[in-house]
Amino acid sequence: MDLRKLKTLIDLVSESNISELEITEADGKVRIVKSDPAAAVAMQPVYAAAPAMPVVTAAAPLAAAAAAPAAAAAPVETGHVVKSPMVGTFYRASSPNAKPFADIGQQVKEGEAICIIEAMKIMNEIEADKSGTITKILCENGQAVEFGQPLFVIE
Repeated sequence: MDLRKLKTLIDLVSESNISELEITEADGKVRIVKSDPAAAVAMQPVYAAAPAMPVVTAAAPLAAAAAAPAAAAAPVETGHVVKSPMVGTFYRASSPNAKPFADIGQQVKEGEAICIIEAMKIMNEIEADKSGTITKILCENGQAVEFGQPLFVIE
């Protein structure tokens, strides 16, 4: 794994509310654990031997088994779900005293900014990918969000 990528992952873990992150790639596995808020992030690289059989065959049953409990635990949202395109911190407004970009019941147009996700000290405006009415806001202001995490429901 590239050292710049490792540094980025370490910075994201140290700045977020998550305590542990594990990434598995073809060339190995990296696990980053935050022991306590005052301590530095510990990194334990684990290198695995090349698999004897194709990874797709071995990973498919594991992915299906992991998806089943997650799907059962997560409630199914009706309407169009706007998901986070990145890992970062969710903000409803551009500053603490500013009016939120979007509220429940508000009409939004496709391409209109509805929130901000801060990643690597960069404020990224997230736009509605569908026109409609905001029916649910699924994240709290200042909450750490993951890639693909639902943020809003638009109907």
